[in-house]
Amino acid sequence: MESCVVSPLYAAIDLGSNSFHMWIVREVAGSVHTLAKIKRKVRLAAGLNSQNVLSQEAMQRGWECLAMFAERLQDIPAERIRIVGTAALRTAVNADDFLSRATDILNHPIEIIPGEEEARIIYQGVAHTSGGQGKRLVVDIGGASTEVIIGEGFDARALTSLQIGCVTWLEGYFKDRHLSAENFSSAIQAAKDAIAPIVEPYCDLGWDHCVGASGTVQALQEIMLAQGMDELITLAKLKRLQRQAMQYERLEDLDIEGLTLERALVFPSGLSILIALFETLGIQTMTLAGGALREGMVYDMMSQQMCQDDVRCRTLNSLQVRYQIDTHHAATVADTALALLDDCQPVWQSDIQARSLLQASALLHEIGTGIGFKQSGDHAAYLIQHLDLPGFTRAQKHLLGEVLRRYRDNLTSLPEQHAMPAIQAVHILRLLRLAVILCHRRDSQHQPPAHLTVDDNQLTLVVPQAWLAANPLTNAELQQEAHRQTDLGWPLQISEAS
Repeated sequence: MESCVVSPLYAAIDLGSNSFHMWIVREVAGSVHTLAKIKRKVRLAAGLNSQNVLSQEAMQRGWECLAMFAERLQDIPAERIRIVGTAALRTAVNADDFLSRATDILNHPIEIIPGEEEARIIYQGVAHTSGGQGKRLVVDIGGASTEVIIGEGFDARALTSLQIGCVTWLEGYFKDRHLSAENFSSAIQAAKDAIAPIVEPYCDLGWDHCVGASGTVQALQEIMLAQGMDELITLAKLKRLQRQAMQYERLEDLDIEGLTLERALVFPSGLSILIALFETLGIQTMTLAGGALREGMVYDMMSQQMCQDDVRCRTLNSLQVRYQIDTHHAATVADTALALLDDCQPVWQSDIQARSLLQASALLHEIGTGIGFKQSGDHAAYLIQHLDLPGFTRAQKHLLGEVLRRYRDNLTSLPEQHAMPAIQAVHILRLLRLAVILCHRRDSQHQPPAHLTVDDNQLTLVVPQAWLAANPLTNAELQQEAHRQTDLGWPLQISEAS
């Protein structure tokens, strides 16, 4: 009997100022699969007094949490474990008292990383898990520090760790637990003062898009989606959420739709810091990053991943291997779909994101067939919407799943989605379905040299003269597809070249 190759396990533990996190993953086909995520609200930074002495109570909360973490570390090789402490432990004058016992509990060294090193690792976590071209501005609001980074690809060009955080701002500006205009104003202004030194160099360097990492930004996005907004964070939406919060007198009364009880305590302080960042740096929009510090720690240990720059490409390749997709056929469908999209330009004016999602949908369109052919679209949608897909946002995953749910046979309208304009999402679905039909013989020699003409919403698929009569099955499928799309208000005709 052949022995099975065991995928290596990795563990990353982040002793944060608000929460302690442990992330255990295994490497599979060049990607990481989560095996365990354990998080405990320790609120270490809340235990710092005015002399930066960490209280015995806060340290005890931390030790009790680490005792739980220790059990899961026993079977992972030491070289695949990394444990770091951040701002609260950087600040505490008695940090050695905490670390001495913590190291004994974990039986592994703990590294207290400087602010710039924390920013560097955060950027690696974002770069390995988030899509987007060009320079990115990364913001990570932690419990006692906020990291602000500008980078491109995997290279960080500016790294800053600011001494502002949602726990310390809670204790400093919302200590009376009142959600007053005065408290918000003081918190926002204090954050602006702390951000001021980096404004000129960061604005001079510039960025193409902005992503936010970790709890505060994730909580804000969950609130916005629960309230029917799209996933793009803007200053107007932040101000709207501030007004919602100020309708309640005290923190304990806070009951905003989409806000979890776990996050409610530090929500106003984190929101204040984010408003200050938007206003001071002139941020227009922000999306949620796919990872941050813990992801960066793991990818640092998996150094071989650094050679593959395209995060989405790595994700798609990993899924194709994992679900045994016919990669040659998938590539043929993708090339066909993209060629059809090119035929529709410039009338349809599709952007880079639409092109990328069309290609991804084609490369993964058969992901559900390994579970069952009859409901392969539903299987595909479930997998895509529940798997971790580094490089794709939550809204993009949702749209991708809904497109794959409809990649063949019965056709229905797409549900509401927030990844792109609805008309572009319809274009992706229409072109994918046509490409799948044109490639159904799985042999490019039998594929017609078809092309599209477009007049507003009217598509005409043109194939060589007499080709339809010579290929009656494909002809029947194309005619049926024309009826299905036309019945939904998406006119489609099949024509032969004269």
